[in-house]
Amino acid sequence: MATKFNPILDPRGFQERKMIQLAPRVSLEELKSGKILFYNNTKLGFCNYYTVFDRIKEHFTELGITNFVEYTETVRGKDAEALRKYAEMLAEEKPTAAIVAFGDMGTSSSTTVLSIALEELGIPTVYMTAPPGTGITEGVGVYRAGHLCLCSVDIYQASTVEEVAAQVDLKWDYIIESLTSNGEKLEELAHIDFKMDKVPPRADGLLPLTEELEIEEEKLCEPGAYMEEINDFFNAEHISDGLPIIPPTKARYEKMMEYCPFDEDLVLCSPSGPSGKTVTVRDVAVAAIMAGCKPTAMPILVAVFKALNSPLYNLNQSVTTSHPGGNMVIVSGPIAQEIGISGKQGCQGPGYPANATIGRAVNLVIMNIFRSVPGVCDLDCIASQAEFTYCFAEEPELAQWNMINEDRYDSDTTTVYVLKAEPLHDIIDFLSLNGHDLLDTITHCCTTLGSNNAYMPGPLVVCLTPDHGMMLKKSGYTKEMIQEHIHQYVYHEVPMVRNRGLVPVRPKEWENRHPLPVTRSPKDVEVVVIGGRGGHSGVILPWALHSEGCVEPVAMPDGTIAKSIEDFKK
Repeated sequence: MATKFNPILDPRGFQERKMIQLAPRVSLEELKSGKILFYNNTKLGFCNYYTVFDRIKEHFTELGITNFVEYTETVRGKDAEALRKYAEMLAEEKPTAAIVAFGDMGTSSSTTVLSIALEELGIPTVYMTAPPGTGITEGVGVYRAGHLCLCSVDIYQASTVEEVAAQVDLKWDYIIESLTSNGEKLEELAHIDFKMDKVPPRADGLLPLTEELEIEEEKLCEPGAYMEEINDFFNAEHISDGLPIIPPTKARYEKMMEYCPFDEDLVLCSPSGPSGKTVTVRDVAVAAIMAGCKPTAMPILVAVFKALNSPLYNLNQSVTTSHPGGNMVIVSGPIAQEIGISGKQGCQGPGYPANATIGRAVNLVIMNIFRSVPGVCDLDCIASQAEFTYCFAEEPELAQWNMINEDRYDSDTTTVYVLKAEPLHDIIDFLSLNGHDLLDTITHCCTTLGSNNAYMPGPLVVCLTPDHGMMLKKSGYTKEMIQEHIHQYVYHEVPMVRNRGLVPVRPKEWENRHPLPVTRSPKDVEVVVIGGRGGHSGVILPWALHSEGCVEPVAMPDGTIAKSIEDFKK
């Protein structure tokens, strides 16, 4: 009989599951004599969603409850600490209870954090949600609070006023009971039947195996041993991206750390996502094993997560957005070529192990540590291949102008550039005979009415093939001239973007601007020369929701810039 043995590291890390004390509920009479706080995260201002508050207020009024106070402010761009402080400001109103809305899309996660903060401040709270946001509010509620009163109404952007009101009517009993019940009844109302992580990760960092998965230590070292069983287990537990993984054993972990002089407990990213966990070096190493990385990938991955942690990236919201973008990584500088990250022909597709595995490791960390799991605790409507892997390099031998590392540092420094962005959009031009005509083709492809940057100006990356790069340079274009041209001529007419797409996020001084640019300055346009010969260049369009492209140098633990991958070898 096989001996029960557990040599596998848990890629989720340790989850400190918090069980908050729900605020004591009040009587109906106390609701009548007190004040009801309504908090709108701005989502109710669109479509017919404000009917949610209108209908709840009508029901309250029928019961003789009429003292309402309302606040409207976005949660976008606020981290957990900022959300807690905002909740403290709301609590100064001394409300008897609170109704929070609306959790339907990208703001759902942060609004859940705000709702939890109100409960911890002693304010009975009901959070109104709708698909697909309901799933993520449940996840955040489980990971960060243990229980929470969540009220999901089945509405969407085309729901009529009557349909929204009818959905609120169906849930009115739940709403009023959630504000006036205590004890077992309150626990029943606040219970969240979450779809995954029923068994929390163990404190020792090892995977809690089920009885069905029996592993013998001696056999595990054999090539291919238990691969099918372990992969099936990882998929069932939502700790894999669906592709085969390499089991992250202790032995493989030690090997992965050969080029990683950083402390394994070093925190690389602040608490984010549904789980509210930090990312440590250890978490990154476990994901790198699963993804199939070589140990030399670790210094690049450490730099990537440092870049993702920049407040300018908006990591917390980026990991659960409904946008189909991936976390794109461009590596520029000598270490890229040293460890095999490619910017040559086909570099954004299959065939380059370093590109594929490094990009994959980034997204495995996000899925497993933050528990942003598609179909369960992630808002992706359709998603894209960019969320499997999205990593490539700049090639010095192809560059027509300064590369990213040279613009930000120097040619000896290796950098990573990260951007939450769509997959590459193809730009075909085999017929232009000069750079002027070619640039017109490229310019036309840098936005559409269905792209985020039509409503939220931000960075974009123009990826030129060597042929197109040479044509532009031959016609006298510098990198700065290309950036200026695209900034000036890529725009939308105001009537075309009004009341469609998504809620615009633009600089205040653009309120009366016409037409509307998709970049804020020429520096928003990054230009790289990659790939093989031919007429298929491309543009990478951004998520851009309070999110910038961020650059981080590949450096030693003391901050010294690394000149070679061998600098990191223990």
